Amino acid sequence: MSLAEDFLISDELHPIDIVETLAEHHEWDFDRIAEDQIAMAVTGQWRTYSITLAWSAGDETLRLICTFEMEPPEDRMAEIYEALNRVNDCCWAGAFTYWAEQKLMVWRYGLVLAGGQIAGPEQIDRLITTAVVTSERFYPAFQLVAWSDKTPAQAMQVAIAEAYGRA
Repeated sequence: MSLAEDFLISDELHPIDIVETLAEHHEWDFDRIAEDQIAMAVTGQWRTYSITLAWSAGDETLRLICTFEMEPPEDRMAEIYEALNRVNDCCWAGAFTYWAEQKLMVWRYGLVLAGGQIAGPEQIDRLITTAVVTSERFYPAFQLVAWSDKTPAQAMQVAIAEAYGRA
């Protein structure tokens, strides 16, 4: 059974309601912060990621941020920013940024649903999965840049490659 079969599609279906149902389905810890916002914890191989999704009715955008703590030494910040540029060149959907004040690495994505479009559960599940998979893929590279003498170019060699096809 597909995820969509759990929902009756209607104009009243709120994207955060879908996210809440997905979080329950996957047994992720979550907190419905407000009608238009939900926060959850999703465990990956490297760490647990904090994911927040918020619906903005004004511009009809479902915003996702996926964060993990990172406190690189101050003398490695130039290399961190170079690594961010290299990583973002590999990403077609979403982008990383570093929030220095909060000491967080952040994956951001905005799903525009203009004209009254409705995001389906599979689409939202893919959005969350992509955030975690992308964070997992590049986490080792960020760590190498921050805590070793590796250059961003060298660190990118350890980024887990995307798999295509079937085994």
